[in-house]
Amino acid sequence: MHHAFTLAGETLHALPSGALYWPAQSLLCVSDLHFGKSERLARRGGALLPPYETRATLEKLEADIDRTAPAQVICLGDSFDDLAAADGLEEAARLRLARLMAGRDWTWIEGNHDAGPVEIGGTHRATLTLGPLTFRHIADPRKSAEISGHYHPKTRLKGTARPCFLLDTHRLILPAYGTYTGGLHTNDAALQGLMQKGALAILTGPRALPIPL
Repeated sequence: MHHAFTLAGETLHALPSGALYWPAQSLLCVSDLHFGKSERLARRGGALLPPYETRATLEKLEADIDRTAPAQVICLGDSFDDLAAADGLEEAARLRLARLMAGRDWTWIEGNHDAGPVEIGGTHRATLTLGPLTFRHIADPRKSAEISGHYHPKTRLKGTARPCFLLDTHRLILPAYGTYTGGLHTNDAALQGLMQKGALAILTGPRALPIPL
């Protein structure tokens, strides 16, 4: 079950998967897909993870696209774990992504891990403003009416850490959508400094669950 809320006068839906849906714009937004994370770690001699995160993330994205049938999709940066990961995307994953992109206005927002996979197609921007809302990768504390990602926020409920959206009257920060992405706890100073008093954490999981931050 999704959680509906308003930001800058617009009704938005936080989905249990960690995606955001904007019905008035027929728009689906996801952040921090980090395709190729396991390949990047192996390439750099790091921890070995099962090499299925790209497939799992694409399956989740495909399910959200089937459910919402968006005309527009925005990927809010760090879509690939690094530039080499974009080049190393397996052909099956590349074809699956191409099918999801077909017939849709697809925007890749520049992240700190990648500048956007230019060879894959779509539109590439540093930021994107639609109506009153601006989409960017990293929240700007000087701005309002913004939607961002980057921090991979998570919080605990009954002893279990879960990725979450962070919402106040100025901004929305999306959770990381990709598998194996980890996260930053909501009590971290970086997040506490961004969010206003009275902010909500909207937990992902079986349903989108709002709780006080």
